[in-house]
Amino acid sequence: MGERSGTRWWRTRPSRGRRRGRLLAGVAALLAAVLIGHRAIPNIRGVGSLVDSVTPLLGVGVPLLALGALLRRSRIALLAVLLPATVWAALYAGAWLRPTPAQSATTLRVVSQNLRAGNPDPAATVRALASAGADLIALQEVTSDDRVDEVLSPGYPHRATVSTVSLYSRYPIRERVGVDTGLGWTRALRAVVAAPGGDLTVYVAHLGSVRAGDTATRDQTVSALATRLRADPARRLLVLGDLNTASTDRIFAPLARLLGDAQADAGRGFGFTWPAAVPVARPDHVLYRGLTATAAGVLRTPDSDHRAVTAGFR
Repeated sequence: MGERSGTRWWRTRPSRGRRRGRLLAGVAALLAAVLIGHRAIPNIRGVGSLVDSVTPLLGVGVPLLALGALLRRSRIALLAVLLPATVWAALYAGAWLRPTPAQSATTLRVVSQNLRAGNPDPAATVRALASAGADLIALQEVTSDDRVDEVLSPGYPHRATVSTVSLYSRYPIRERVGVDTGLGWTRALRAVVAAPGGDLTVYVAHLGSVRAGDTATRDQTVSALATRLRADPARRLLVLGDLNTASTDRIFAPLARLLGDAQADAGRGFGFTWPAAVPVARPDHVLYRGLTATAAGVLRTPDSDHRAVTAGFR
């Protein structure tokens, strides 16, 4: 009786191993399909946008599946893992491998930061921004706290503020106006900066927030900003701010068609900014036209729940 049971156990073990190997292979194929076709997922209650936004992180599944295949000693699973690995590398490995442009050519440096409403020490946050040597500092979630102005005014004597967004500049600001993005209250501005080489139009924007299962407000503000930018005749233009939208999100497409992305063109890696402690998404952006991006990166600052985004141009 015991011998038969032992024989049966040894006979069923390879079959169970093959089933698990096929399961791992199926998961690998599904992962590859999501990486390739994530924008085909219906955007019902923001699910499609959520998947779009986290797609770069799905590469973490590749080593986990490979480990499972090795533990199961499944050749078919190991071969299947090559599919999502190849797809992920084709889509995203270039973000880490692109050559770094010569920063010596940089003539304009910018930084953008969501200060965080309720920041206990905004002066410390902006002091870190000023130390980055930027010519323009864009802020979102600005309050009436005078400590920010005390820190920045000596080095940035020119300021444009509309509601909760501000632009501090080393160079004169000739024009400033609020920009309606359909929120019901103004949370964006347009300014013209007398920068070296001629006028530079700068937008500072904080677009609608995303809630679980509800992206409608954010989607409308992206569309409104894109419409405004499409009609703007400025030859040299920057958009700085918290757009609450990842560049991989399908909703970002209207902006991507109009403007270059400094991180994509001159940065290295994904440049995640939120949440600050362990960032897994990039809602903060530096977008441009009529300039050449020479550098881009992310700056960790104290007391904010976002990291700052930086960029250099010539």
